[in-house]
Amino acid sequence: MRNIEVATMIGNSKFNSAHFKVLLWCIVLILFDGYDLVVFSSVIPTLTQNWGASTSTLGLIGAVTLIGSLIGSVFSGMIADKLGRKSVIIICTAIFSIFSLLTGLADNITLFIIFRFVSGIGLGGIPPLLVTLTAEYAPKNMRNILVGIMFSGYSIGGIIVALCGMWVIPSLGWQWMFFIGAIPLLFLPIMIFSLPESIYFYVKNGRIEEAKAMLHRLNPAYKLEEQDHLIVNMKTEGVPLTKLFKEGRTRATLLFWIICFMSLLLVYGLSTWLPQMMVASGYALTSSLLFLLNLNIGAIIGSLVGGYIADRVGSKAVLTSLYSIGGICLLLLAFNTNVFVLYLLVGFAGAASIGAQNLNNAFISSSFPTAMRSTALGTALSVGRIGAISGPILGGYLLAGELPTYMCFIAFAIPAFIAAFTLIFVPSMERTTAKLKILSQKMI
Repeated sequence: MRNIEVATMIGNSKFNSAHFKVLLWCIVLILFDGYDLVVFSSVIPTLTQNWGASTSTLGLIGAVTLIGSLIGSVFSGMIADKLGRKSVIIICTAIFSIFSLLTGLADNITLFIIFRFVSGIGLGGIPPLLVTLTAEYAPKNMRNILVGIMFSGYSIGGIIVALCGMWVIPSLGWQWMFFIGAIPLLFLPIMIFSLPESIYFYVKNGRIEEAKAMLHRLNPAYKLEEQDHLIVNMKTEGVPLTKLFKEGRTRATLLFWIICFMSLLLVYGLSTWLPQMMVASGYALTSSLLFLLNLNIGAIIGSLVGGYIADRVGSKAVLTSLYSIGGICLLLLAFNTNVFVLYLLVGFAGAASIGAQNLNNAFISSSFPTAMRSTALGTALSVGRIGAISGPILGGYLLAGELPTYMCFIAFAIPAFIAAFTLIFVPSMERTTAKLKILSQKMI
């Protein structure tokens, strides 16, 4: 009988069609999550005109979806560790698609708020599961870059919003922006039969033959043998959440919570209010949507280039640099300058906000043992969702107070600098593990 370490076998695999299938599904799903991230910002001027909502009220409406996302993020990771990633991903996709469709059918602000809230529950549950699934199936030397590629779909969704908003809203009406967000409903039957489940979940639930078959597809060097014993190091005890505060993980857990709070405040604040902030600076709505387009293009570049570098020098150094650069660029946006420089600064801000958060997700996931990755990332993003809720509210009140526009840019630069500073104190999980081994040896 052979003992096969699953993580090692996958880590030593070479990228092939099996990896690509997982990656493609995750890109498609995160694309629509990213679409929903910024779709509300594209319809704000229309809703103001149709329903007469104030800027501060619109900020609160933007926060409603994120409150739902907080709930989804809290429970999806914990449930997925028990029921499987695939089942929860499918359920969350169905929820956000159906209620995106209903949002487009809403004829008053009350129904709009209710539908956005429930849609947010589905949307919030998806990102931590997709990043975990991508990381689990990735070869070790490509983990960060593949997660970066996957999360580039997040920004592609934002780009689609900007491009569609220029034509769909004037021609078909704001409702169609939400109808587009319901397209994943068409994918559900295919997803049920095609989306792979986590190998670790297969092993944990005694579905050994399915796990071996998937392991062989990922790494053909592994030859299936009936007597093979798959090792996944998933022995756990106690309530999942409490494990984040055991065996030297407390400091990392709390610091990641702070980073996610600041990062998502920045991401959702900019994504919701950047067009309006640029309008307040004197630009037309069409030009403002182009700034939103540029923000998401910068996010894609930041995710891909940052992921490539992180695989070589480490995520901590890359993230610290990105958040610092983002804060500087936002401060510079407070000064009026030529359009080319503004586009450049907005692009860097996209790389250092959305792009940095994408890499941060991968960093968190890789910093914890496999058995608790969904819980670790899910709870960190749950705390982050509180920051995400604060972002639209903060921007709404700043704009409603008729303060100078540069104050908004300065306000969003602060969380970027705090995230960069906090990252300095994140411990190396490998070092923590080594210390625990030494301690256990001494006790013996």
